[in-house]
Amino acid sequence: MIANGINNNDQEVPSYDNNGSSEQNSSDRKRSSNQISGQQNDQLESAQDVHKKAKHNNTHQQQPIIITIPANLTSKEAKKFRKDARRKARADGQSEVLIKFVIEGQKEEESSTSTTDNKEGGEDDDKQPSNHPKKKKSKKVFPRINDILSQEAAQKKLNDKLSKQTQLNNALPPSHTNQYIAIDCEMVGIGIDGKKSALARVSIVNWSNDILLDTFVRVNERVTDFRTHVSGVRSKDIHVNNEKAIDPNDCRQLVGKILMNKILVGHGLKNDLSVLMLDHPRCDVRDTSRYKPFMRPSGRGGGKLRPRKLRDLVYENLGKRIQVDGEAHCSIDDARASMELFKVVKSKWEKELDEKYKKKGKKMIGGDWGKK
Repeated sequence: MIANGINNNDQEVPSYDNNGSSEQNSSDRKRSSNQISGQQNDQLESAQDVHKKAKHNNTHQQQPIIITIPANLTSKEAKKFRKDARRKARADGQSEVLIKFVIEGQKEEESSTSTTDNKEGGEDDDKQPSNHPKKKKSKKVFPRINDILSQEAAQKKLNDKLSKQTQLNNALPPSHTNQYIAIDCEMVGIGIDGKKSALARVSIVNWSNDILLDTFVRVNERVTDFRTHVSGVRSKDIHVNNEKAIDPNDCRQLVGKILMNKILVGHGLKNDLSVLMLDHPRCDVRDTSRYKPFMRPSGRGGGKLRPRKLRDLVYENLGKRIQVDGEAHCSIDDARASMELFKVVKSKWEKELDEKYKKKGKKMIGGDWGKK
């Protein structure tokens, strides 16, 4: 009995042990499966890390792709240029990480690592700093219709005025028009500071703008400022060995003969006559720089009249441009411009002078009256 009881107990124990071991085995199987899955995940993550590191190392081992951005592109155009370059790199199987952008003319490089493109139509990050200077968009200024109409009306009025004046001038007899000549001189600077002027060229034209005289004049003194940007005179033009240039005394005598019994027209004639060392009767001088309708007051509320530039007067009264910025003056063009400017106001100007000098009892060459 005891033996049987012991045996029974012994038999029951194994059954108990078997049940316990089965539960324990199931839990062990669960733990082992979890451990296996965890190990697999760790192995997968480690493999991915190794792959990323290998890819990163391969990327660093490759040479960068340097693309030059043209300097004349705007910021918007440069942005599109970078986007197209990245698309092309992806299409060619190249890595975007290797692309480095360099602005033309600059040493600094702009890496594309700070920006990424979305799939096929990827867009750049708007916050990406750009070394390319942003250009301000200039506003397109369109003329106002009223301004265009007023300009056309003013031009038509000027053309009508010039047409009428041309008809009156063409009706004048040659005996009258032959009395008028226009002169212009070009000077160079002499002396220590070059402020003193010396005659370098003289040009004279008649009523019809035909050239009566155009010659360079030798300068016997040392020239310290040729004023070429204004006068157009060069060193070889007035050199002593230049056969085409004439002596100052010969020039003075030649000009004096042409001016005799003529009405002299010009702009700033005081300077021209001074450098020529000549004098001319005041009543026979028509200086467009001293004609009051061509002058302007110095102050806002009036004041002393000041002379204006010849080019401004010619453009305002003739609609022509002379003495363009960046180009040297031409004494022939200036003399002709002075004559054409005088023709516009000749009738009114001569009438005023006729009345002025007639009261004083002086005779003008162009007047129709004699001395009392």
